[in-house]
Amino acid sequence: MSDVWEELQWRGLVAQSTDEAALRQALADGPLTYYVGFDPTAASLHVGHLVQVLTARRLQLAGHRPLVLVGGATGLVGDPRASAERVMNDPEVVAGWVGRLQGQIAPFLDFEGPAAATMVDNLEWTSQMTAIELLRDVGKHFSVNRMLDREAVAKRLATTGISFTEFSYVLLQSNDYLQLHRRHGCSLQLGGSDQWGNITAGCELVRRVDRATVHALATPLLTKADGTKFGKTESGAVWLDPELTSPYAFHQFWLNAEDAQVEGYLKAFSFRSREEITELGRQAREEPRARAAQRALAHDVTVLVHGEDAARAAEEAAAALFGGGDLAEVDAATLAAALAELPTAEPASREVPLAQLFAETGLVASRSAARRTIAEGGAYVNNVKVAEADATLADVQLLHGRWAVLRRGRKALAAASIPLPQ
Repeated sequence: MSDVWEELQWRGLVAQSTDEAALRQALADGPLTYYVGFDPTAASLHVGHLVQVLTARRLQLAGHRPLVLVGGATGLVGDPRASAERVMNDPEVVAGWVGRLQGQIAPFLDFEGPAAATMVDNLEWTSQMTAIELLRDVGKHFSVNRMLDREAVAKRLATTGISFTEFSYVLLQSNDYLQLHRRHGCSLQLGGSDQWGNITAGCELVRRVDRATVHALATPLLTKADGTKFGKTESGAVWLDPELTSPYAFHQFWLNAEDAQVEGYLKAFSFRSREEITELGRQAREEPRARAAQRALAHDVTVLVHGEDAARAAEEAAAALFGGGDLAEVDAATLAAALAELPTAEPASREVPLAQLFAETGLVASRSAARRTIAEGGAYVNNVKVAEADATLADVQLLHGRWAVLRRGRKALAAASIPLPQ
């Protein structure tokens, strides 16, 4: 327990905290009960949430007791937006999302033993409060002047305006901390640094109402090297649900981490030792072409979220696409996910010339350029070199009866897909 604070700092997981000396001592004295909250505003968590989930796991491994709050009440208020009002969803939808998120988080924690985790839902206590009770028991402890000074509120007031729902959300989250302190002896809240105002407001409410000192810890919001939001791609968020982001695409997201960021990502998302991470960081700086750090990161996080089999399938599919394995051995689901990331032609007939497919998918500029590439030995279909300039798709053994992987040289990939018979 005495080492966990220093470990969190080394891993770059401490952005802000309440009294550092007091919190560090509380962690050393432990075990303490802490909570981390997630609002069910979508059907899945995304990779940005993993920072909180894995930090909660690190604290549990150090002997502390986690409470995981999936907010069935606050989720009804909707998803916060920087420049617009929250989008609210039907109660039945939110209730379904609560169960889905709880199921996603559960495998990361241990629900047995002396530091057993507990799932909680703030609908349990919030739904029992009347409006009068919220105003009398919670609202009277909040200064409107201080609420107006909060950065998020000030920005909204200066631009689009802000609803009472958005403005008063802090009361609901602060009451969660108070209720968990009373019901479970919770004395630490963990969250992202964008929630710092809400988290510290909860600390203040517990101090005012229960005259108790509790703690707060905020992890940093990770960004890419260019400062843009972590976990976003051109196609949207990278989800933990394999139906929303396939394990192959998930693995590729981590594999494409920038050299400048990969060591920090390993610290935050991997459970490798300091020595291993330091060495991988050195390799990323001095031997970037090998991409050893990215491969380790992608493997570790994919195993954590999707399991060893899915990680191995993603790795084998990636290797096969670039000629390092047998594409016929890649299962249909993994292959479909891999090819979904590629330019794809959908010919109406298998009699279409391969040169035409290379041109249609953009691997070459024209059919004549494709014929030259074939003549020079640089065109491959399903990892087999195309020998004849006039070859057609009918000459190819399709993968799972419908796909052909087109490759120019070593790295330029595309695909062709034939619809399955009805």
